[in-house]
Amino acid sequence: MPEWLCVIILGLIEGITEFLPISSTGHMLLAEHFLPHKQSEAFLALVQTGAVLAVITVFRERVTQLLTNWTKPENKDYLMKLGAAFVLTAVGGLLLKKAGFKLPKDVGPIAWATLIGGVLILAAEAALKGRTLRNDVTWTIAIAVGIGQLLAVVFPGSSRSGTTILMALALGLSRPAAAEFSFLLGVPTLLAAGLLEAYHGIRHPEPGMEINWAMVLLGSVVAAIVAFATVKWLLRFVQHRTFAIFGWYRIVVGALILLLVK
Repeated sequence: MPEWLCVIILGLIEGITEFLPISSTGHMLLAEHFLPHKQSEAFLALVQTGAVLAVITVFRERVTQLLTNWTKPENKDYLMKLGAAFVLTAVGGLLLKKAGFKLPKDVGPIAWATLIGGVLILAAEAALKGRTLRNDVTWTIAIAVGIGQLLAVVFPGSSRSGTTILMALALGLSRPAAAEFSFLLGVPTLLAAGLLEAYHGIRHPEPGMEINWAMVLLGSVVAAIVAFATVKWLLRFVQHRTFAIFGWYRIVVGALILLLVK
């Protein structure tokens, strides 16, 4: 299989899984198991930024409204909550790094986080059945979502979007509002993390893993296009449906990782 085809497949996987609550890390593990060409962490981080930038175009009207009318009380309040959740994640991440925390490289914890996350989504949806959900993001929800992002850092495979949406749902936020807050928060969070990882990878490249910038561009474009379509689809999907299907899907993916990837 040629490298360009592997890159397109990785871009497709990144674009689909980065914002769906199904664990992009878990899917990348499966992809690495089957694809002949391995890519560096810097490559994957740069391709991730393509998917993130696509979200800005999906929410361009919302982002423009927030930024141009930021003095309106409701917009200022929303921006402050986004900022607080981002700062909580950033400070927590820096403290973890200073304490010497390193991401686990073992497949087992990632597979179990993917699987258990699916069970938790099903449990949350069962608990929410018949409840009236709110559309406004409270400070409690904003802080909980920030904590959810930190949990996703500590437990790769739990899914950033999965943990943040799960936290918001557990506190009674409606599915569309939870998805929007999670996605908008993901823009600065994932851009900062991705660019930092890419900078580190470029400055200290992995042996034999030089960056092919043509392949980076190809993967980023594919990821951006697919992420745009995926986020648009999910926002329509959650208007009238639950996240339960993603819970079942995660259970299957987690089990597959445990069975196939050693």
